[in-house]
Amino acid sequence: MTKPNIKDMTLEEIEAFIVDLGKEKYRAKQMMKCLYQSGATSFEDMTTLSKVFRAKMSSLAAISQPEPVETQVSKDGTKKILFKLEDGLFIESVLIPGRNHWTVCVSTQAGCQMGCRFCLTGKLGFKRNLSPSEITGQITALQSNTPEGPNIKNIVMMGMGEPLANYNNTLKAIKIIASDCGLGFSGRKVTVSTCGIAPMIYQLGKDACVNLAISLNAPDDEIRSRLMPINKKYPFDVLLEACRGYNMPRRRMLTFEYALISGINCSEKHAEALVYRLRGLRCKFNLIAFNEFPGSPFKRPSSTEIERFQRVLIKNHYTAVLRTSKGSDILAACGQLSGQAQTKTTQAAYTKLHSHTN
Repeated sequence: MTKPNIKDMTLEEIEAFIVDLGKEKYRAKQMMKCLYQSGATSFEDMTTLSKVFRAKMSSLAAISQPEPVETQVSKDGTKKILFKLEDGLFIESVLIPGRNHWTVCVSTQAGCQMGCRFCLTGKLGFKRNLSPSEITGQITALQSNTPEGPNIKNIVMMGMGEPLANYNNTLKAIKIIASDCGLGFSGRKVTVSTCGIAPMIYQLGKDACVNLAISLNAPDDEIRSRLMPINKKYPFDVLLEACRGYNMPRRRMLTFEYALISGINCSEKHAEALVYRLRGLRCKFNLIAFNEFPGSPFKRPSSTEIERFQRVLIKNHYTAVLRTSKGSDILAACGQLSGQAQTKTTQAAYTKLHSHTN
């Protein structure tokens, strides 16, 4: 029988686990701090616990996280890290440089089943959901194994996969990330990005206090359904109703991510229609000029198209920032992650493994 991974458990679950063993509940906090703040990779590393208890835990539970196997560095300093999972699948995370800090963009699924037409990850299909330890493990591995680790200040769940389609594991990961005895990040520093699974937006607002970013990309149902199949299940008005009902602290705003695609969704008329649809909703925009990738039918808009679209939003008193896409030269920008190895050695292993899983 496979031993449970202790890093898949929240504080409350670890407490229940060790109480059943006759141990004091407070030991769970000690274990969490060893795992997430002292970098313990085995129970033997947990020197705040007795040797007898460490041996008992080693016999009953495991500790594991994704293994970083390859790093690519962009000319702008962005780093894309390829992780190998225990079953041989691969996922990617991205370290994004800021002024005095780093942001880590983590994956929540191996692949993606949402099928957004402008996203490379979706074109490669869906393998499986990631466990909580595989989500948080991307962060802890980067904190421990990279020089940027101590300066990681923001977590964005915008990598491979749809976080709200892996809701329970994503929520567990958020609880560990935000726990004082876990990774200790404020909810203000954690952002969940969704393509628009309306019922789970409501649920996330009840269960956690994190920033929410919605991949919108269109001003109406006709265009959005062409770009994003999820819109057929949760149309524009249903999505906006869920956004209006999202429980969020008063000073924070929803973020709408909008990929500008030439000839599709970025004219002034599109911007005006967007303003009309979103009236009364407290929100801001991250505008992203489409990141082209091999085989994509879409094109990046001109600077003029981008400026005119942005000007309409600003004129109507919205914050509309044109987000610089970091790492596009190594396919690390928004919508470009694939979980595929680049070096010959790792690529050979990747191809061999995937020939058995496909």
